[in-house]
Amino acid sequence: MTGLVQPFISTVPGSLDSKGRVCIPATYRHILAAQNTAGVYICPSFIDPALDAFGQSLLDSITARLASQDPFFSASFDDEATALIARTQNLPIDENGRVRIPDALIEHAGLKDKIVFVGKAQKFQIWDADAYAPIEADALARVKARMERARSGEAT
Repeated sequence: MTGLVQPFISTVPGSLDSKGRVCIPATYRHILAAQNTAGVYICPSFIDPALDAFGQSLLDSITARLASQDPFFSASFDDEATALIARTQNLPIDENGRVRIPDALIEHAGLKDKIVFVGKAQKFQIWDADAYAPIEADALARVKARMERARSGEAT
């Protein structure tokens, strides 16, 4: 790749086994490897009952942004570092493409046996499949409504 980071795309079904393991989709593992990521970085989402997962490129971007702030006297630095850096875990990927999700993260996301990996460009999310279905439907409805408003605004 020529400096461009391949995005995480698609929604891929998966499963959580009885030992708390998930198999990261092969396409996502290739993107992580291309970013020289040892394993995968995972943290609880701030917005949703889901997990945010990402590679070295996004972590580098986050730490570069933090580096522009004073680490001792910036409340913003401490807030962002606490919310993101301190809550992120680097999970190793085994030879079968699996990671063991810590129990606290499984609980945060309400993961059961059926899950989905949701590509979101720089990151991907891990959702309980049943919890994600209405979230996806609502997001699509909002996009459609915005498009309809934009079209009706152009027509007038």
